[in-house]
Amino acid sequence: MRMRLKRIIAVFLVFLLVIPTFAVADTTNEESSEDSTQTEGSYSEKNEIVYATLRANGEQKDMYVVNNFTIDEPGKMVDYGPYASVENLTNLQEITLNEDQVTFTATEDQFYYQGDIDGQPLPWDIAVSYKLDGETVNPEELVGQDGKFEMKIDITANEEVDSVFFENYMLQLSLPLDSEIFQHIEAKDGMVANAGKNKQVTYTVMPESEESFVIKADVTDLEMESMEITALPSSMSIDAPDADEMTDDMKSLSDATTDINDGVGELNDGISELSDGIADLHEGSESYQEGTKEIDKGSTDLIEGSEAIDQSLEEMSKALETNSSEMGLGQFEDLVEGLNQIAEGMKETEDSLAGFKEQYSEAYAALDESIENIPTDVAPEDLAEFQNSENEAIGQLLETYQAASTTKVIYSEVKEAFQAVNPTLAGVIESLKTMRTNLETMASGLEESLDEMDMDDSITQLQEGLSALSSNYKDFHSGLVEYTDGVGELSASYGEIHDGFTEVKNGTTEMEDGVSELHDGTEELADSTNDLPDQMQDEIDEMINEYDKSDFDAVSFVSAENEKVDNVQFVIKTENIKQEEDDEEEKQEEEEKGIWERFLDLFR
Repeated sequence: MRMRLKRIIAVFLVFLLVIPTFAVADTTNEESSEDSTQTEGSYSEKNEIVYATLRANGEQKDMYVVNNFTIDEPGKMVDYGPYASVENLTNLQEITLNEDQVTFTATEDQFYYQGDIDGQPLPWDIAVSYKLDGETVNPEELVGQDGKFEMKIDITANEEVDSVFFENYMLQLSLPLDSEIFQHIEAKDGMVANAGKNKQVTYTVMPESEESFVIKADVTDLEMESMEITALPSSMSIDAPDADEMTDDMKSLSDATTDINDGVGELNDGISELSDGIADLHEGSESYQEGTKEIDKGSTDLIEGSEAIDQSLEEMSKALETNSSEMGLGQFEDLVEGLNQIAEGMKETEDSLAGFKEQYSEAYAALDESIENIPTDVAPEDLAEFQNSENEAIGQLLETYQAASTTKVIYSEVKEAFQAVNPTLAGVIESLKTMRTNLETMASGLEESLDEMDMDDSITQLQEGLSALSSNYKDFHSGLVEYTDGVGELSASYGEIHDGFTEVKNGTTEMEDGVSELHDGTEELADSTNDLPDQMQDEIDEMINEYDKSDFDAVSFVSAENEKVDNVQFVIKTENIKQEEDDEEEKQEEEEKGIWERFLDLFR
């Protein structure tokens, strides 16, 4: 209202000052004006500035629109809008409103008129709420208060209005805060700038965006100036950036992830082979351990059988030595039978040892092949690189490799002992075979020559042969006992070695699973980055298209019937939060000013 009063006063004063100059030409202007009211005029473009006033909580209060026309041909013109009243802001000529049709006569290059609107909603719903010390309060209750202040501003789309404005307009919110009243201002997502002694908080809302903003501060004797919101079409044209270098970098990244995936794939294949080898090693070690256990279990029976043979030979030798003169044919026949039984016992022992030898050969061959297949040809520099890696799977791989390498080194140191078992068994079997053959030959010879032999001489030879055989067998038995003791120690100590193989196998299996998961991850990464350059370019294009509204064609806010609309802008202000007497004092000061002071205010 004040601006309207100033405009009228200014026009009136200028009119008073220039009356002498234009008195002569007055008749000519009146004739020209009368001619223009009779002809149809035209304009090249129309602009609308929508002014809206909101209450402090964001509720809409008043709205008016300033319409501006760029005149091509002066004359009578028609505009449209649901106005409650209209006012000519250009000159004193009449402007009429008939329902939604506005009729006026334009004689200048630029023509302005104002239309007041009741009940026309804005394209945005604006809600403002306040808290003081954590409690929600009404705006009018804030005046003069102290405490922890919080102001929340919510901007959402108004579904009742053509969405063209929400989709294409950018909003800028500006809130001045007195530095003497507002301290420790927090405005997340906002820009806080100095504006003289005050702070200016500014927010931006992009097209098609709904936002919430919160301002916090410590306040003393609270008062607030009004918040101003301007809405303009986001018509700036955004040039696409030169993304060639960036896409090249993305291509390098994509290639690198592919190389990593290939490398992890090869690592995965290697770990699988290692895991299979370790599994075979464990299986061979298990067979070897079972074989040594079987041999160890059979050692007791073997020793007992050997002791029985040794005792029988010793008893037979002593019996011949003490009772040789009393022996008859029947006793020799018993002797032959006893020799044959001893030979059969030796044959059983020989067969048992031969079976043990075969089992041991198979187990040892499997163990030896599995250990020999453990890879130990990793370069020292590669090991150093693995040791510095933070990848868990690589750490497990390194531990497994070191354990397997240690096993191979230990095995190489005791390999001779493993190799000596088989020849020793072969020697024992051959010795048993020789003694068995001698016993069988002895028994056969006695059986064939019982009728023809010289009893005394034969008994003497037999006694000497049995005595020598018994003595030799004692040596054999002692060696057999040492052998079985060694087998027992081997079986007991090899259990620890086999437990180590079991730990290596379990670790390798876990590592294989981990590397397999790692490969799945790198494969997914490689797939996702395979077309990364194209994806990045698409994202850039999409973002540019989202904010580039340069092809937007303005439409009228007040009526779809209006044509040649070039630009529509919104200027929205909230009520300030102040003592009412301040407004009354300002109004009184305005009324007390003289006409000359008011005229000078136009230029201040």
